[in-house]
Amino acid sequence: MEQTTSEKILDAAQVLIVAGGYNGFSYADISTAVGIRKASIHHHFPTKAHLASVLLQRYAKQAEDGLNAVSANLPNPADQLQAYFQHWQSCIVEASEPFCVCAMLASEMELLPEEVALHVRRHFENLGHWLTSVLKAGTEQGRFRLTGTPEEEAQLLMACVHGAMLSARALGRPEIFAAIIASQLRGLSA
Repeated sequence: MEQTTSEKILDAAQVLIVAGGYNGFSYADISTAVGIRKASIHHHFPTKAHLASVLLQRYAKQAEDGLNAVSANLPNPADQLQAYFQHWQSCIVEASEPFCVCAMLASEMELLPEEVALHVRRHFENLGHWLTSVLKAGTEQGRFRLTGTPEEEAQLLMACVHGAMLSARALGRPEIFAAIIASQLRGLSA
C-alpha cells in the first residue's frame, strides 16, 4: 500500500525530530526530504505545532497498540517487560528508531507549544500506567521484587530506558542500551 503525502510528511518529521528535536527542523527540511513544496506541507499541516501534534497522536496510537499487543500475547509480566525493552534495543541497534520521539521532545518541554507538550506528557503518563500495571502483576505473581511502589518503579524504568537510549546515542555504542537494561531487569527479579 502506497503512503499518502501526509504520511510521508509525518515520517520525515519524525526522523527530523529524533535527530534534532522540535526546533531542529523546518518545513524546508521536510520539503527536501519528501520532495514536495513547502506550500504543500502547509496544505496538510498549517502549522508546525499542528504537524507535531498529529505526529504525536499517531506515535501514541502506535505505542498503545504495541503495548496492548504485548499484554495480550505475553501473560508473564517479566516477558512483557522484556518485549518492551527488546523493542527499543532492536530499534537502537538497527537504527530504525534510535530514540523515542517523546523523550526527545521532553528535553525541550519549556520551548514546546502547549498543544505539543500536552501530547508528550500524555505519552509519558500512558507509558507509566502500563509499566505500573506490569510491575503490579509481576509483584503479585512473585516474579518481581520492588524497592518502591509500582508507580515509583515504573518512573524509574522509564528514566532508565530513556537514559540508556541517551547513553547509547552519546557514545555511539548501541550495545550500552542492552547492558543498562539487563542490569535493571536483574534488580527487579524476585
